[in-house]
Amino acid sequence: MEAKFQIFLILLAVLAGTALLARRINVAPAILLMLAGIALAFVPGMPTVELPPELVLLVVLPPLIYSASVAMSWREFKSNLRPIILLALGCVIFTAFAVAAATHYLIGLPWAVGFLLGAIVAPPDVVAPLAIARKLGMPRRILVVLEGEGLANDATALILYRFTAAAITTGLFSLPKATGTFAVIVVCEIVFGVAVGWLSLRARHHARDPQVEITLSLITPYLAFWIPEHFGGSGVIATVACGLYISWNGPLLISSATRLQGIFFWDLIIFLVEGLLFLLTGFQMRLLFEKSKAFPLEDILIATALVAIIVVVARFAWVYPATYLPRLISKRIRERDPAPNWRTVFVISFTGVRGAVSLAAALALPLALPSGEAFPHRDMILFVAFGVIFITLVGMGSGLPLVARWLDITRDGRDEHRAEHEAEIAARREVLAAALQSLDAITDDRRLSDEVVKLLRARHESRTNQLPDSLDPDAYDVSAAGTALTRELIAAERKFIHVLLRDGKITDETRRRIERDLDLEEASLSNREFRKIAL
Repeated sequence: MEAKFQIFLILLAVLAGTALLARRINVAPAILLMLAGIALAFVPGMPTVELPPELVLLVVLPPLIYSASVAMSWREFKSNLRPIILLALGCVIFTAFAVAAATHYLIGLPWAVGFLLGAIVAPPDVVAPLAIARKLGMPRRILVVLEGEGLANDATALILYRFTAAAITTGLFSLPKATGTFAVIVVCEIVFGVAVGWLSLRARHHARDPQVEITLSLITPYLAFWIPEHFGGSGVIATVACGLYISWNGPLLISSATRLQGIFFWDLIIFLVEGLLFLLTGFQMRLLFEKSKAFPLEDILIATALVAIIVVVARFAWVYPATYLPRLISKRIRERDPAPNWRTVFVISFTGVRGAVSLAAALALPLALPSGEAFPHRDMILFVAFGVIFITLVGMGSGLPLVARWLDITRDGRDEHRAEHEAEIAARREVLAAALQSLDAITDDRRLSDEVVKLLRARHESRTNQLPDSLDPDAYDVSAAGTALTRELIAAERKFIHVLLRDGKITDETRRRIERDLDLEEASLSNREFRKIAL
């Protein structure tokens, strides 16, 4: 136990150091974390750390999916539902078939084994490419489509994976039955996920205690995921439905104290979970290296290169027709949603990075069939899955910024972000104006002293004055200068608080209460700060 805890501490230290390095050299943390995991795996004296598939599929995946679903806008998800479904359902199935056909005809794998391998490597990961896309300032729709695809494609792949694994194990498979079962799973999981979201919000609203509410929020994704998974579903669709329901209905039922504490809690949880997941994925290289000695190296490399090429090409082959054909066929779609430019389609096609879910699915394959025979090509599938993850994550993940600069895709994003920030300024002004109108109405209904009314009015007018009139450079510079001076004043207050504490004029408890107010004020400054947008 002590040795395992020491390894855990080493992993945390490597995670923190790698995250800082990634920020300094402007590289996606997931790429460096996987490379760091591979390097650590071969350090002399480092024990083999095997990634249990149950850890990823049952422990890690639910909070990751839930957190991303809650952060997702239900309105934007619904408005982009067609491209999301085409990618999360259609592209995954198309890729699985393409991998099955290529591996069957080119390297001689049985159809069932090839389709199983295809189901494993078909779903792209969302963490690394989405982090890069956000940092590059890509257009909002690209981010929404990629995030929506990442939320739903694991469900399609895991269901295909289970159907195919069961067919290999039992030797029985019926396409009509599998299709009907798939439809039933989707409908039932959506209903169940919404029910769990409704129950969770009501329980948290009645609790009225931030610690209890955050604890309930941590339980929610596991409740939504584990029960459908236990009855043969994927659990992913239910968790997504639960998160989207809470995202849309939660703001009016979750208290401000819970939101403030919950944001920090979930940000830390996701940071640790994602970081450790990519580190442990890299650690599997040592285990795979030992297993690969039983196969000719040339066969492994050929199979890995073939599958990696197929998953990349299949995504391009699917995305372009799926984007333009519906608009050619349907005038309604063409008028409601004009075709995006080719640069946008190319970027979405290029972001086919595979992640740890593919490796976990490969690791979860049984060692033997019910007859006692070894599961066919298990080690080959495991090695190819890791190779595809490595090639797409390091190769395409590193290449995405270059592609974005080559296509100048961020140009569209800059205009979009400018309009979004201007709309935010206008919305803040309207909200403050509505609050002042409410103050006038409350003043008419209640007997309030002039001092109280003046204090509240001055507070709202001060917040209004802190907003820039526009995003023009001159207006921005004035706003930024005021924000910088306010930060300096807050820093001066912090220093004086410690002088008072040192002199014994206040207690530590008093100091903590004052510092909390200063922390909230500084966080409010960061939230209101409008960064300069290149014109």
